[in-house]
Amino acid sequence: MKNFLKYREIWLLAGIVVLIGLISTRFPGFADPANLRQVFNDTSILMILALGQMVVILTRSIDLSMASNLCFTGMVVAMLNAAHPAIPIPALIVIALLVGLVLGAINGFLVWRLNIPSIVVTLGTLTIYRGATFVVSGGAWVNADQMSPDFINFQRAALLGLPVLSWIAIIVIALFFLVMTRTQIGRSIYAIGVNPTASVYAGIDVGRTKFIVFCISGMIGGLAGYLWISRYVIASVEVANGYELNIIAACVIGGISIAGGIGSVGGAVLGALFLGIISNALPVINISPFWQMAISGSAIILAVVLNARGERRQGRIILRKAEAA
Repeated sequence: MKNFLKYREIWLLAGIVVLIGLISTRFPGFADPANLRQVFNDTSILMILALGQMVVILTRSIDLSMASNLCFTGMVVAMLNAAHPAIPIPALIVIALLVGLVLGAINGFLVWRLNIPSIVVTLGTLTIYRGATFVVSGGAWVNADQMSPDFINFQRAALLGLPVLSWIAIIVIALFFLVMTRTQIGRSIYAIGVNPTASVYAGIDVGRTKFIVFCISGMIGGLAGYLWISRYVIASVEVANGYELNIIAACVIGGISIAGGIGSVGGAVLGALFLGIISNALPVINISPFWQMAISGSAIILAVVLNARGERRQGRIILRKAEAA
């Protein structure tokens, strides 16, 4: 039981249950299964983006351009749909993935080959991709009446009681879990975060692995671009402006260490779900959006403190073992 409670995800899940219980005292219908399914659906895009950010952070890097990637890719597929409504939705999703992949590869190449810190690279591409959205669109918006019904309704269709958007999130979560726990690239990502120097001696190409994780985050940003635009039925330069902070917050709250090497798929998903519950519940119980930001910020600070304490405790355990040897 003691080992079971060491897992950060267990405490976060318990916190989410308590949070739902507290909210239910003010709004009894919040804990209804139908409402919780809606909360999960509303948070699906953030969950998907948090997973893409997670693999980057685990390698001691960060991708600040994910929201701008989402904006640019969403604009591209929205304009394509408006100009050529006969293009099948699966083809548009593939295009979104490929466009996102290219944007992520640019980040990865600059970090890998030019050895520029990821925060500098992605801070620059954050602005570049957002500006490219303006150039591509000419500053114009793509509105709901310009989008085809299939473009808008695909992720809203229900399957076994859940919207397709929720199923897409579930599939992405399952794929990330398999990659991070059952593949060589997943093990390499964790190894680089723990000790990049030792990873080199173990035969891991650190630069190439970082390039791959930026490609993954780019593809995730591209996928989220279609999902976001089709959900909110508007494409503009302002789409998801500042949303990169929510993505990083979801990872931090979920126990993904900014220092790299520590974190899990479950943690990222639960961190996003925690923020999703807050954003859905606080307006319902008539709490000011400013308090919503304060509560979210407090949760981030608390998560960072808990992460730091956990990492120091692990370090002391390692030292005690070394002294005993």
